[in-house]
Amino acid sequence: MPLDDTPATRTETDSLGSVEIPADAYWGVHTARALENFPISQRPISVYRDLVCALAMVKQASARANAEIGALDPERARLIDAAAQRVIDGEFHDQFVVGVVQGGAGTSTNMNANEVITNIALEMAGRPKGDYAFLSPIDHTNRSQSTNDVYPTAIKVGLGLDLRTLLEELDLLRQAFLAKAVEFHDVLKVGRTQLQDAVPMTLGQEFNGFATTLGEDHARLTENASLLYEINMGATAIGTGITTHPDYSRAVLRHLREISGLDLETAVDLVESTSDTGSFMSFSSSLKRNAIKLSKISNDLRLLSSGPQAGFGEINLPARQAGSSIMPGKVNPVIPEVVNQVAFSVAGADLTVTMAVEGGQLQLNAFEPIIAHSLFQSITWMRRAMRTLRVNCVDGITANRERLGAMVGSSVGVVTALTPFIGYAASAALAKTALLTGHNVGDLVVEAGLMSRDEVDKQLSPARLSGLEAITAAIPVQQAADSIIDA
Repeated sequence: MPLDDTPATRTETDSLGSVEIPADAYWGVHTARALENFPISQRPISVYRDLVCALAMVKQASARANAEIGALDPERARLIDAAAQRVIDGEFHDQFVVGVVQGGAGTSTNMNANEVITNIALEMAGRPKGDYAFLSPIDHTNRSQSTNDVYPTAIKVGLGLDLRTLLEELDLLRQAFLAKAVEFHDVLKVGRTQLQDAVPMTLGQEFNGFATTLGEDHARLTENASLLYEINMGATAIGTGITTHPDYSRAVLRHLREISGLDLETAVDLVESTSDTGSFMSFSSSLKRNAIKLSKISNDLRLLSSGPQAGFGEINLPARQAGSSIMPGKVNPVIPEVVNQVAFSVAGADLTVTMAVEGGQLQLNAFEPIIAHSLFQSITWMRRAMRTLRVNCVDGITANRERLGAMVGSSVGVVTALTPFIGYAASAALAKTALLTGHNVGDLVVEAGLMSRDEVDKQLSPARLSGLEAITAAIPVQQAADSIIDA
């Protein structure tokens, strides 16, 4: 028994009847029913911090707009505004308890936000939670709004906020690869195509390529994010704006732009915007592109570090943990492996988003909750994957310089650099001889009298082999002896 007379619950009522709510809960009856109906993911919307903040930003912008146009009295608008700000500042996120996967097109999420912000405001006014006669989750906090404009707008704002930190982490990863490109700028290695030896390059060029592809993804993500900034606030149920003041849409946009710092715009056609979720599919596609390219880079890191004795063994990844419960001393490339798995998840989430977008019907897409969950999970996991790849892997990579040098020295691929001078046929014959005998290609060229030692050394210099120094002119092609051609 409690030591005081404080009741353990309070009673709240909706159109379906009454429900007992924990007395200390800031959520109410609509949230309680969602908790009962959707025990699916066992993951509350509060796991996506920026989504919760975005919901509060929409409520704050609406309160300010409603006060400005006279749709809400100043005192109630002030309370809602202040309560929403506390959520934006990180308070009460544990009260956003509805599951991320839910039926109802996001109504449960919208009502969770309405109830929490309302009860925070009531408490600030010195009134008990649930005193909805004074301040109502629906009549006041949800004034001039519908789930059908609040929820998609909050998803877009939340993704915009989340994207900032993703892009910051992506750029840090790009810079980490650039730093390694500089560190390895003079390390020659054998390039490969189709997993077969090709021509020489530098390890720095390889890592610079990783940095370049990540920079391109930064641009693509930014471009696709701009599609998210078209919102439908003022559309209410289906885009006709029923129950809203004619000036509300312009006012709420202005306030939401100021609050979020995002370059938002109101859709030209609110009916179309309320039913269309194509911008989510485009953004998901750009996330998948980035994830798949990160996975490809991770595959390369695993291959290049394979061994340490029976693999490529060109680079060393930082040892992060023991790799086997049976093989002593084994260390696995666990960081690239986890990035691979994140990429697989993002690719699957993109298919989920695609099917949810396709599943929309008539004036509303009911499947925005799974779209939101898929996108926020993908962007969250990708940000974390990028950070662990940078901090726990890339920053600590070292090159096996001696092994790389030995592999280049014995590679017949260097003969490609000599083809402008001795011709393709002679080059092919010498490559075959080098493979059969194990002799150095340059030595064979000199022995055949096709080039002088100085000419060979010049053309097989690291700068020439890696393309860092261009060949400005070719000496006349020498005809190889028949015995070389026939070898």
